[in-house]
Amino acid sequence: MSRLPSALLVLLTAATVRAAELGQPAPDFSLHDLDGKTVRLSDLRGKIVVLEWFNPECPFVKASHTAGTLAGAPGRLAGDGLVWLAVNSAAPGKQGSDLQENREAARRFQMSYPVLLDPTGATGRAYGATNTPHLFVIDRDGRLVYRGAIDNSPDGEQGAPQGGKLVEYVAAALADLAAGRPVEHADTKPYGCSVKYAR
Repeated sequence: MSRLPSALLVLLTAATVRAAELGQPAPDFSLHDLDGKTVRLSDLRGKIVVLEWFNPECPFVKASHTAGTLAGAPGRLAGDGLVWLAVNSAAPGKQGSDLQENREAARRFQMSYPVLLDPTGATGRAYGATNTPHLFVIDRDGRLVYRGAIDNSPDGEQGAPQGGKLVEYVAAALADLAAGRPVEHADTKPYGCSVKYAR
């Protein structure tokens, strides 16, 4: 019996993975950061983890990191045991996949947290990440408790909040967790660019 090429196996696996469900264990992953260091979600059990899908060339990412809610968010929202990670699921050769470009963007946006590379897109698909930015919050027990937008202002700059009042969804989710409450707005619609997955 012939064996499928490993690249095809990765694509088949990614295509058949069901996206993460709220209230269920968050899919584990092992990804490399921009310096080649391995980061495993399983090693972060007991901490609250925020995952931010990232593409340095996406105008919504640029806006949110310079004028919008993502600018300095990890520092503003830092709490005991909070870990913030960016994930780039752009396939090799696609917009935003260049290593040096990611390094320069991380410096430009003053991102003090790791940018993890997911070139096969397996992690992005496991979470159902569709946009950059797309945010996910995982509680201390490893359960997915929030997925969606960083806020309700789809211009990325806090200038056009839906309903006229800015709501920072991730900040609210973290406040709910800190207070021991269920996350009130656990599932919101992400905005931004499409994730540049391999086809």
